[in-house]
Amino acid sequence: MFCIQCEQTQNRDNNPGCQLSRGLCGKEAETADLQDLLNYILMGISMYAHRARALGAADADVDHFVAPAFFTTLTNVNFDADRFVELIGEAIEVRAKARNLYTEAAEAAGQAAQELHGPATWLPTALNRQALQAQAHIASIAQGDTHEDIFAMQCLLIYGLKGCCAYYTHALEVGKESEEIYAGIHQYMDFIASKSQELNALIEAAMGIGNLNLKVMALLDEGNTDRFGHPVPTQVRVTPVKGKAILVSGHDLQDLHELLKQIEGKGINIYTHGEMLPAHGYPELKAYSHLVGNYGGAWQDQQKEFANFPGAILMTSNCLLNPNVGGYQERIFTAGPVGWNGIGHIENRNFAPLIEAAVAQPGFAEDQIEQFVSVGFARNSVLGAADKVIDGVKSGAIKHFFLIGGCDGAKPGRNYFTEFAEQTPDDTVMLTLGCGKFRFNKQQHGDIGGIPRLLDVGQCNDAYSAIQIAVALADAFDCEVNDLPLTLIVSWFEQKAAAVLLSLLALGIKNIHLGPSLPPYLSPTVVNFLVETFDLKPTGNAQQDMEAILKAS
Repeated sequence: MFCIQCEQTQNRDNNPGCQLSRGLCGKEAETADLQDLLNYILMGISMYAHRARALGAADADVDHFVAPAFFTTLTNVNFDADRFVELIGEAIEVRAKARNLYTEAAEAAGQAAQELHGPATWLPTALNRQALQAQAHIASIAQGDTHEDIFAMQCLLIYGLKGCCAYYTHALEVGKESEEIYAGIHQYMDFIASKSQELNALIEAAMGIGNLNLKVMALLDEGNTDRFGHPVPTQVRVTPVKGKAILVSGHDLQDLHELLKQIEGKGINIYTHGEMLPAHGYPELKAYSHLVGNYGGAWQDQQKEFANFPGAILMTSNCLLNPNVGGYQERIFTAGPVGWNGIGHIENRNFAPLIEAAVAQPGFAEDQIEQFVSVGFARNSVLGAADKVIDGVKSGAIKHFFLIGGCDGAKPGRNYFTEFAEQTPDDTVMLTLGCGKFRFNKQQHGDIGGIPRLLDVGQCNDAYSAIQIAVALADAFDCEVNDLPLTLIVSWFEQKAAAVLLSLLALGIKNIHLGPSLPPYLSPTVVNFLVETFDLKPTGNAQQDMEAILKAS
């Protein structure tokens, strides 16, 4: 096992990377090895698909397989080794279809098909866990003799593309797809498979993945708003109400919608958790009266929060922790890309087993005192009040904007984001997104002339909304985004965050404060490049950072 893709990565004797029998996320070494093999074959699929597309040939089965399969290998998504054996078998079949597609396209074009190797041709000795693990070394991303700067960029590419594929899978779930995005995924998977040693080419590819992810987030935004309406400012209850209950975590709004429809009239209340909190701002979702509130905070606290929740639980995407620790394994279910060995999995959005489990649980015995947080400040809501915001800036009532958010985690130092939010002056406005908001979203921040000082833009993928807000403000003031009184304070954890970071960098956005620590796979040279080119800053002391930002603005 060698895994270095997230903040949980172990560092021992200056040798980063989880290389033990189990990672800090709870992933067994065998499962990690099987994920590496799946990724390796996915690259082989794209090697053929990329070349076939250049000849005008594409196949829907090939295109539809890669992104969701890649999603399963993100941090804290799927821990079920048997599922990866199945996926590897499916990937080999899809690769054969992609190879035939390319061969036939080349023949039709009067060309000789290029002979490909490595991920394009590798086959297991047998399709079982023991045989696959014995061959897993061929697919390891371990550095080996690769120069540290090249290794750093290769990691940034694969993890950024993983995050991009995760967001694209969410877009597919709400009925959106794009030939351009399929082509981009195959292009960059093929490039990663080439193991380029050219630093400039790797940097160019990183910016390309950033631009691709921006298009993916725009498509996902379009899918969510077409299906559920544009988010509107909404007060969300964060204390329980009496009755049977189901808790929905993850990111998948379509799963939530289908569940809301299936339990209508059954007397069961639905609560969101973690990154599902922004769902309450969508008109089509908030219209269901049994979507009663949000329970708990960010993903890293789930083992305690899920153990105390008196109902059934649905995990729709990444951020799963070992459910056996809290003793709720009999009443938690996974869906989509998520999995844990021995845990019930929902197929085809048939939520009957989840509903049955909720009925069997006691639910909340009584109403608790009402408390609320605000959501729904995506681009339409904020830009609808743009005149107020612009007037506030021109009058001096609003001196600065901060975007404080991203992926949360359990690593020490994340209290930085709480302290930073607490120190923002009363004449500044905070935008927030992702689960990083739970560090400070229940605090009272007040308003400026009726504009709330804390505006919850949405999920991590709603960085797209935040970007659109920034672009609109820059247009209003006839300046560049980097000239706005705007500072980004970003918390990172895993591969979706890597994709969003690449999108911001591809747009040329500077002055990003990233923390609480930098990704362990980045080399000093690559970090220096990011600092010098994009003014990227590692987070430090909250008070000192705040003073420096305000002094420079």
